[in-house]
Amino acid sequence: MAVLDDLSGFEFEDVIEDVFRNLGYENVRQAERTADEGRDVIMEEVVDGTRRAIIVECKHTGTVGRPVVQKLHSAIATFDFDGPKRGMVVTTGRFTNPAQEYAQRLQQNDDPHPIELIDGEDLREIADEIALDLYNGRIEILCDETLRPYDPAVDVDAPVQEAFRDIEHIEAADLPVPHSQVTFRPVVAITADTNTVFETSVGVIHRINDRTQFVVHAERGHPKVADDDVATLVTENLHATVPLDTGQFTEVFDDVEERRFGQTQTEYKEWAVDRLQDYHTTTVTYTGDNNVTYNKTCEPNLSDISVQSIEAVYLPEVRQTTEILEYSYPYEHYAAGPSRVTLEDGIHRCVHCETSGVDGTYTYCPNCGAIACDSHIKTERLEEEPVCTGCAVTERFALKTKYFYDEKNLESFREEYAEMPLHEKAMENKLLAGGSVVATLLIVLGVLVIGGII
Repeated sequence: MAVLDDLSGFEFEDVIEDVFRNLGYENVRQAERTADEGRDVIMEEVVDGTRRAIIVECKHTGTVGRPVVQKLHSAIATFDFDGPKRGMVVTTGRFTNPAQEYAQRLQQNDDPHPIELIDGEDLREIADEIALDLYNGRIEILCDETLRPYDPAVDVDAPVQEAFRDIEHIEAADLPVPHSQVTFRPVVAITADTNTVFETSVGVIHRINDRTQFVVHAERGHPKVADDDVATLVTENLHATVPLDTGQFTEVFDDVEERRFGQTQTEYKEWAVDRLQDYHTTTVTYTGDNNVTYNKTCEPNLSDISVQSIEAVYLPEVRQTTEILEYSYPYEHYAAGPSRVTLEDGIHRCVHCETSGVDGTYTYCPNCGAIACDSHIKTERLEEEPVCTGCAVTERFALKTKYFYDEKNLESFREEYAEMPLHEKAMENKLLAGGSVVATLLIVLGVLVIGGII
């Protein structure tokens, strides 16, 4: 059977490690490759509450005979594990009759270390189940689960409405319906263990016993580790996924897009192992028996790093754009039901400067639709409503700049101002008018001069 022919024996072991991890076995890792003691992959399973070790012999060959099965049986007996143990032999080829008879006899005699045989035909069935490409040994990522793109308990526009609540002078009821689009972006959550001890003649100088969990953006291109807040969003909601039904979501969102996973599961595993090897490599300083100080670089072997799980899921990226008069306000976030991580908040941002962030105060300008910071928001003289400096028409009265919605408002105030008594004109600059009588007189004189009276 021409399957996996291009793989070396070690590469075949890599594939089998991935296969069993996808089948749900726990703590799947490869044995040391320095010496073949009859166990290539080691893993565990829990049956009726009892944890059992499984020692797997991988044979990338045409025929497997009885001696291989016997050798594995001996290796199981000597394997250090506090609990029941069993074995498997996995091959791309077939088993001889004596090999099958030996394994059957262990089963029939209730041997404490039974052995299961998996041949090439069995691998075909497993391949269909876990999307294994038998011809290149890669496991494609097939995923139809996503984190919830919105909270089903509220309207899909709830995040935008919540963001606008902080904006002065605008009511949620007055907001137009935003344009909503969701992009389902692939991510993988990886859990890996690194366990190794570094010794010299003076004893142990460094030890690594670490479990690492991280989330990786898994679209095309080089994998990218997600930020901590995004990783937390994913890992805390992996138990609350829903089917990725694009037909259903098109009834909620204006646009729906689904991205594909960029690499295979095997490639993500290899990338994670390389990354953890670099991460855990360190230089240790120690004193030898001769009182001489030494520096030693402690780099874990690839076999010291065991990827425990690779969980694939889609992470919804929701972008909602609200069009108000002359301006567009985007609000973009990763969603997981009621939880979210904001990527872009164009609502809490002044349209006239770089001021942004939810800690500031922002006011809506009904004249042009701008949202502006305190430095760019004034009070319109006639309507006593907010107006931004970007759209306001200005003119100086009583030595003070006044702001108007448009030329029509400005002209109306000019007429009103012309009819005002002098003391009312002076009050158009309240700050100076309230300071002192002298200041008031100066303002009045200034008005008279400007008006051509004196």
